[in-house]
Amino acid sequence: MLAGLDIIFLILSTAEFIIGMLGNVFIGLVNCSEWVKNRKISLADFILTCLAISKITQLLVSLFESFMMGLNPPFYSTYKLAKPVALLWRITNHLAIWFTTCLSIFYLLKIAQFSHSLFLWLRWRMNRVVLAILVFSLFFLLFDFLLLETFNDLFLNIYAMDESNLTLYINESKTFYIKTLILLSFSYIIPIVLSLTSLLLLFLSLVKHIRNLHLNSMRSRDFSTQAHKKAIKMVVSFLFLFTVHFFSIQLSNWMLFLFWNNRSTKFILLAIYVFPSGHSLILILGNSRLRQTALKVLRHLKSSLKREKPISSLQKDLPKPF
Repeated sequence: MLAGLDIIFLILSTAEFIIGMLGNVFIGLVNCSEWVKNRKISLADFILTCLAISKITQLLVSLFESFMMGLNPPFYSTYKLAKPVALLWRITNHLAIWFTTCLSIFYLLKIAQFSHSLFLWLRWRMNRVVLAILVFSLFFLLFDFLLLETFNDLFLNIYAMDESNLTLYINESKTFYIKTLILLSFSYIIPIVLSLTSLLLLFLSLVKHIRNLHLNSMRSRDFSTQAHKKAIKMVVSFLFLFTVHFFSIQLSNWMLFLFWNNRSTKFILLAIYVFPSGHSLILILGNSRLRQTALKVLRHLKSSLKREKPISSLQKDLPKPF
């Protein structure tokens, strides 16, 4: 029978899952419909569509993992089930982070204004740059697979071992476990560095642009300034959500290793939903086409509800048959 904490955990996981699915499915449907209608897709829409698909898969895997941990933790700890779930989650998480990094680099190359030859060379080959970054990220994915083999074996041995030897095993494995976590964290360093570099260069480009406007006695609220500010807000929001996402992963791995039999530790996993769920809403608000489409959908739903109310009231006023 489920305890009260398990029920609360499942309700919160489902709520975060629904929010994330609504945002990401909306982004995917809007971009795919535009792709079919125009028979072509821009680089930004392609990145957003791939990002939405990877987050949808990540949310599905996370919800399955949450239900297995809430309903039947011993069943989840079986090697045949836990290993493919961990690998699938790692793949989707890896792709979501790197597609978001590509989006940050796209903002930089599309909006920033630099006259350096290297920057201009990268801007002219923007599609190839994004493709090269994605191919480069696959090498880190292979590195993650090798580490996860050891990581999963270590984590699953906790459940397979009896209580008398468990404390000794955990104490002996702490050093190796910490080293494995540190190595797994290395795959996050390059996306963070690339996104921070994009943010810094966008900020420098904005400062340079505003300075040129002041020198030419022009107003600072032109289109380029607004594009710079919007891109900076998008990259900052990604970095903030990614920081929460990264530390929640590290904390949950460590807490589940030390306090695997404590029901309250699984609530740390709720923070993992913040990145795939919250970032999709920020992308919708930051993209004018997605925002306008979302407003049209909300207006349509609102008008549909208003039409149903008079019909329901008329049905109430009809005379009842004898």
